[in-house]
Amino acid sequence: MIKEFYQNEWNEFIEQDLIRLVSLALDEDISVIGDLTSLALIPEVTSGGASVAIREDAVVAGLLAIPTLINAINSSLMWESDSATEIEDGKFVKRGTQLGRITGSVRGILMAERPLLNLVGRLIGIATLTRKYVEAISGTSAKIYDTRKTTLGWRRLEKYAVRCGGGQNHRTGLYDAILIKDNHLAFGQERTIYNPAEAVSKAKEYLQTRFGNEAASFKIVEVEVDNLEQFAQVLTVEPDIVLLDNMTPEMLRKAVEMRNHAGVNVQLEASGGVRLSTVKAIAESGVERISVGALTHSATSIDVGLDWTN
Repeated sequence: MIKEFYQNEWNEFIEQDLIRLVSLALDEDISVIGDLTSLALIPEVTSGGASVAIREDAVVAGLLAIPTLINAINSSLMWESDSATEIEDGKFVKRGTQLGRITGSVRGILMAERPLLNLVGRLIGIATLTRKYVEAISGTSAKIYDTRKTTLGWRRLEKYAVRCGGGQNHRTGLYDAILIKDNHLAFGQERTIYNPAEAVSKAKEYLQTRFGNEAASFKIVEVEVDNLEQFAQVLTVEPDIVLLDNMTPEMLRKAVEMRNHAGVNVQLEASGGVRLSTVKAIAESGVERISVGALTHSATSIDVGLDWTN
């Protein structure tokens, strides 16, 4: 059985994260004073409408967030998606595409403008970069995964954006799976040391003790190795996934051969310094998974604009 990490689709937990972020955004923008410019210039009863459009070619992400975001800022605001173009999260659109329209209090629209554009621009940037990586390995059997290198408080939102771009989610949090890395193998003042194979066996024992054999069988145990000698050792204890850290394509191909020769049901994940210029060669080595921290820590926000329509 091939085990998989939880994949973040839009759900109540992401909505809750979003509402907390909106609360922080409002505290940053208006504190207890309010929007001084709008209070000075815009009569309270003034209503209007504005369109939101992408100003670059991009993959859409975050449309599902907009109604929750604007409602949390001002309950009079309404969001209407552009039904004529059937825009939805995960769809590639051309520069100038209108995502939808906000109507309601002009003061409310102006208050919502920057949080909305920041949020959607960030998520679209992640989805767009992810799509580039996914397209770069087209024709191989590998899949692109994200990491926990996310913005504090944004993790589920950013992982959702990776899914919009066609990528896969690695573990969402430390609670989600066991991932044994080098800092787990040597730690503390006395430098208590496990070798990777010993650590895998100990992790499996812990899961069985805590959750019972049946529930433990659904938990992922992954281990990081730095060289092929360590890799040969961990194959004997059959973790679910082996993370092959900073290995060359030649080493990755050798690891695939070793795994196949051993006849074990172990997935292989390449990680470490993966770039668009190198990801194709990594995928062609035969590994099933490629984790890319850059999807979230290096994505550039896409330019999204708001313009008055009336």
